[in-house]
Amino acid sequence: MKDVYLSKSDEDLMSLLANQDNLALETLFNRYYPALCKFTSIYIKDYNKAEELIADLFMKLWDRRNELQVKSIKKYLFTAAKNLAFNEIQRVKLHILSINDREDTLDYPDTYLNPHEQLTSRESYSEIIGLINLLPDRQREVLLMSRIDLLEKNIIADLLGISVRTVETLLYQAVKNFRSLTADRSKI
Repeated sequence: MKDVYLSKSDEDLMSLLANQDNLALETLFNRYYPALCKFTSIYIKDYNKAEELIADLFMKLWDRRNELQVKSIKKYLFTAAKNLAFNEIQRVKLHILSINDREDTLDYPDTYLNPHEQLTSRESYSEIIGLINLLPDRQREVLLMSRIDLLEKNIIADLLGISVRTVETLLYQAVKNFRSLTADRSKI
């Protein structure tokens, strides 16, 4: 019975899912879970947390199976995974900020950098992130995957569901736009 489901299209599986078919959910889970975990871990840098977020995503998919009106479940899942990753990043940042805002926390100086170097390093990092955030979403995504996460173009293409040539084009455009933004730092 499960073998029949493996050959079904995403659209067929979504129709079955709307009719409360557990095997349809299981098939979608098996089809997309590994790629979604890898994709999410690119952003949050914690594979275990990525697995947890994606498992929650599929539970939400089951809970909202009657409400969803999506044309492409693959696109929906990857977009939702990216949003979950960004939400997790924000949650962690807010938690870190709240810990750092406490007066009783100890501030241990970095033994490798003097205060001037620390400040310069933070400012440079913030400036670079500010410039990267000015890039269009897809260019920013491909640039971070390629240059920060050091993923190969074919892996990026698989994760994003686009061709390698599109990845190359987006990467070229991102680098070109980033260079022009660095030339005009007043946009930060």
